Amino acid sequence: MRPSNVRYGAVAFTLVMIAIAYLDRVCISTAAPAIQEELGLTNTQMSFVFSAFTLSYALFEVPSGWLADRFGARLALSRIVVWWSAMTAATGLTASFTGLASVRFLFGIGEAGAFPSTARIYARWLPVRLHGRLFGVLLAAAALGGAVTQPLVVGMLGLVGWRLTFAAFGGVGLIWAVAFWRWFRDDPRDHPAVNATELELIHTGGGLTASHSAVPWGVLVRNRTLLGLCAMYVGAIYGWYFYLTWLPTYLLRARGFDLSQVGWLAAGPLLGIAVGVLAGGWVSDHLRGPLGLRLARTLPGLVGLPLAAACVAGAAVVEDALTSAYLLSAAAGLAGAGIAPAWAIAVEIGGAHSAVVSGAMNTFGNLGGALCPVVVGWFVDRFQSWELGLYSISALYLVAAACWLLIDPNRKIEAK
Repeated sequence: MRPSNVRYGAVAFTLVMIAIAYLDRVCISTAAPAIQEELGLTNTQMSFVFSAFTLSYALFEVPSGWLADRFGARLALSRIVVWWSAMTAATGLTASFTGLASVRFLFGIGEAGAFPSTARIYARWLPVRLHGRLFGVLLAAAALGGAVTQPLVVGMLGLVGWRLTFAAFGGVGLIWAVAFWRWFRDDPRDHPAVNATELELIHTGGGLTASHSAVPWGVLVRNRTLLGLCAMYVGAIYGWYFYLTWLPTYLLRARGFDLSQVGWLAAGPLLGIAVGVLAGGWVSDHLRGPLGLRLARTLPGLVGLPLAAACVAGAAVVEDALTSAYLLSAAAGLAGAGIAPAWAIAVEIGGAHSAVVSGAMNTFGNLGGALCPVVVGWFVDRFQSWELGLYSISALYLVAAACWLLIDPNRKIEAK
């Protein structure tokens, strides 16, 4: 009997969900100049608005991951998408710095757990041999969702303004949540369209992980690979959040592009990330045989991050504005090469606790992400320097590259 292909339907739902997440998340960066002008916000205040989301998102990653492991990704993701959709719409109702920062903080609480819940789905529904490339596809969908957002928001700002733009985007996720709840099942064995051949394919490939049990917290916090992943992700995601937050403003104010140009140039790094995560995931899967699991998973980050650091430093010093924009796009893609392998490692070492483990990694990454907008905004307000912010990204990319030396996906988290 030929296997059914329901597992790819589960993957398709996660891809659409992540694209919507980044549609809603990146919208504020493109609208930032208009929001600042209407509400009278300084660069430092706007940086705190950016970071309010990222901080709460980081703090609630592990609790939300635990909920996905404990109660299943179906309930977890449906709750997450409904919550963040409501907060996206609410962003357009704010009238002050305090209100805007508060809504973005609640937004982060709601969206936390989206990636860990997806990791839980992949651990149960997919063979291990597909983890690297499909995490690459997932992260590429996120980046492409953000890339499409940039020019789309520019067009909508001219038509309806930033407030109605957020209201419109908030409705998209609600449609997804209803469809997902009706179709998805946490266990492939419970889905009526999955046949016995597909179940066997998933099982023999390493899917269908054990049901939730008590999290071995002591083993988890002593696992060197998880500690290395967390430290690496701080540096890698620190730079990622520059592209999600300050990049449009940097291109507009520091490099002199007009708003129509900014919409497309700000999409460049996100397109670069899409290419980088796809390539990194594919390479890490295909090199498992000839190079072994550890080298295959770590090589994209070890090579890509130092090259990304050089590109960001070059973008800071080059005089030509267009060259600077292109170097930032290249840097984003090179830094993204190690991201999909990192998520594959989190699932592989986490097993039944994959959502908690990946949530821990994402917590630290987004703490770095929360720091980036504040540091860059402070450098601009205090020293009138965008270059110092770019140098901080370059330095943390080098630190992240060194952390890959600590990571070994063969060190699994298991209760003794």
